[in-house]
Amino acid sequence: METWDTTAKGAAETDGTLPGRRGSRPDEPRPRLPRLISARLISARLISTRLIRALLPEGWPSGGWLPAGCPGGPRPSGRPVTGTSANAPRLGGAWLNAIGVVALAAMVAAQIATGLRPRDPRLTTVVVVLLAVTALAFAAAAYTPRRAAGAFAAAVAAGYAAEWIGTRTGLPFGDYRYTDALWPRPGGVPLIVALAWGGMGLAAHAVARRVAPRGRLTPILTGALALTAWDLFLDPQMLRLGLWVWAEPGPYRGVPLGNFAGWLLVSLLVMVLADRLTGERPGHSAAGRSVPGRPVSGVEAAGRGACGGGGRVAGTPGTTGLAALYTVMAAMETLGFAVVFRPPDPFVAAAGGLAMGAFALLAWGRAWRR
Repeated sequence: METWDTTAKGAAETDGTLPGRRGSRPDEPRPRLPRLISARLISARLISTRLIRALLPEGWPSGGWLPAGCPGGPRPSGRPVTGTSANAPRLGGAWLNAIGVVALAAMVAAQIATGLRPRDPRLTTVVVVLLAVTALAFAAAAYTPRRAAGAFAAAVAAGYAAEWIGTRTGLPFGDYRYTDALWPRPGGVPLIVALAWGGMGLAAHAVARRVAPRGRLTPILTGALALTAWDLFLDPQMLRLGLWVWAEPGPYRGVPLGNFAGWLLVSLLVMVLADRLTGERPGHSAAGRSVPGRPVSGVEAAGRGACGGGGRVAGTPGTTGLAALYTVMAAMETLGFAVVFRPPDPFVAAAGGLAMGAFALLAWGRAWRR
């Protein structure tokens, strides 16, 4: 019996087979199927994480879906990051974003009502107030409430000062004056005009930081152009409503071309203030911690993308809501001039829609490519 066993063992060693592994040889590579399956599962998890983080409000706790080591996910040891961790998403940010979403929906409803009742200036006031609330809520969630309030107040002050100087000197926009339709009007400048500078200033700044997340001058110039693009809609619409008048009408639906140069100049100031007060400068991390002189590396950016950040690199910390505000404004103004306002104005719809739409598409495209 032992002779048979020894012979069988020798035969197995001769032909390269081993007991329990029929037909396998020691020198053959083992199948790589488990390794491939593991890689596929990891890739699918990362993709689903990015989608979930894109759909959830910014700051919503989502640790169960995040890979180990990512903000809001489990630590490498397996222990979830608690809400008190410096990198954990803030639940307050979720509530602020929820307020922003509600205010944005109300703003859209008010814009629709404005199209149906274009001669009621009170609806214009409601739209601008909701615009300001939306921008403040989204900015507070993206940065901090203190930084958002400071940037908004500075943009409002800069816009008011420019309008106050403009109505008295004709600089930098040109010779114009406000009618009695809008109030309150401290110093002859309607308060909602200054609020509009603040709300859309924050939105344009966020769009610029998504289009050009690094550098100092490029984001500021991009944001100024994005904010000026809005005036391709704003001035023709306000002239229709009789909210202000020009001393000498210009070629763009009664608007002088010098007005847009003035808008660009004031928008540059607004972008500088927003960039300074939100802390969005080179060398600042997405969490808001200052890292003097150190840009975010490609490895860090890729790592944040793998953690489902959806483009949260330096300069774009959760600015999805502000980018959405800019995009919605562009879409609603285009739709209004194209089909809602009477008479429609396809030329203004095309000019403003292409200008604002280009910045919106660039902002969303850059975010998703990350």
